[in-house]
Amino acid sequence: MRIVRCTDSGYLKKLKPLDRRAAPEPAVQATVAEIFTAVAKDGDKALLHYAEKFGGPKLTPAKLRVSDAEIAAALATLAPKTRRAILAARTNVHAFAKASLRESWFTKNRQGVIVGERFDPFRRVGIYVPGGTAPLVSSAIMTCTIAHAAGVPEIVAVTPAGKDGKVHPALLAALHLCGATEIYRVGGAQAIAALALGTKTIAPVAKLFGPGNAYVVEAKRQALGLCAIDLLPGPSEVLVIADEFANPEWIAADLLAQSEHGHGSISVLLTPSGELLDAVNIAVERQAAQSSRPAYLQEALQHAMLVQTRDLDEAIALANAFASEHVSIVTREPGEVARELTTSGGLFLGGMSPVVGGDFLAGPSHELPTGGGGKSFAGLTADQFQRRTSIVRFDEDSLRKSLPHLLTFSEIEGLDAHGRSASIRLAAKPAKPAKRAKKKA
Repeated sequence: MRIVRCTDSGYLKKLKPLDRRAAPEPAVQATVAEIFTAVAKDGDKALLHYAEKFGGPKLTPAKLRVSDAEIAAALATLAPKTRRAILAARTNVHAFAKASLRESWFTKNRQGVIVGERFDPFRRVGIYVPGGTAPLVSSAIMTCTIAHAAGVPEIVAVTPAGKDGKVHPALLAALHLCGATEIYRVGGAQAIAALALGTKTIAPVAKLFGPGNAYVVEAKRQALGLCAIDLLPGPSEVLVIADEFANPEWIAADLLAQSEHGHGSISVLLTPSGELLDAVNIAVERQAAQSSRPAYLQEALQHAMLVQTRDLDEAIALANAFASEHVSIVTREPGEVARELTTSGGLFLGGMSPVVGGDFLAGPSHELPTGGGGKSFAGLTADQFQRRTSIVRFDEDSLRKSLPHLLTFSEIEGLDAHGRSASIRLAAKPAKPAKRAKKKA
């Protein structure tokens, strides 16, 4: 871990990496572009080639889709406590999603025109669930459940299989229980390309959802235009803002919880208390020794930062510049600090609010912007599974009241046909209904 103190020489220069904006790496861009070109040309053949090339199993097109028998077997072997946990999380996420869905509405404008918005679920969406280093059952819950709550009829999940060609049974069960209607055992940028472009086996989707590594995130970026995307969520990250009243053991646990995702994960502590910083540093080292994933922790902790700021206001400013996926506020008045944070993916207020509570159970989706993306994107919400359509309905009276303004805009913009398309409706007399020809006896 890097330790930076406000008393250090070159303090402000050392803080520059904390001011981030999500930007793709050229090498990643090039690789993903190559994959998209290949999948566009060769479909399933390219999809299967890249799946095997990047460490996946050797598959045939017929084996891409997970069968009903495999899903039934996964459900049958699901441990009771795992089922209870999945259903508890699904219940919370579903309720939260239902409460946040947009509803259609209609009103009349000043001229009497009926206007409004209609919200319909997307018909077919693709959901990426990571599975490279761990079966992320919670990611299945935090995405598929929301799509189901929004009423999406076709929920297509993709997730990488192991070298044996199998998907973890708990993940399969969670995907099914949370509403996935199709499940494919393929991951990486190639899976995103298949969902966006379509292949013989996988029909294209209208919108892409889900977190992933740098290649998956870049694939979603390159898919934009072929279909819609939700946001650009990459490797996990957490930032903690704390004062001298915080518990260093709890902070260390939160930092390590996100770090155990491994490559690309980032953990940051911002505190004006030097004593707290030292205590957290010691606690991280002690707790890290208890980890069952030491290699992943070691890799992530190389990028971790513990920063002693000049005051709490500076910590807040740095947090807004960093735009972290998760922000834990462990101060005497966490609500006051929360009001000042405007770029965070999700806020966790107070010492008794572990980030894992939001990751696994609370209700809001844990799919949140990373890499500085919070400056432009919000986290995943139910309304992102809805498509908006505007509605406009004139009658003769409202059109007559609107006509002077319509003609003025047509004149200003030099588009006389625009104005005529409105005025012709009021100048013309109603057409008489055509007479029916009499039938001959």
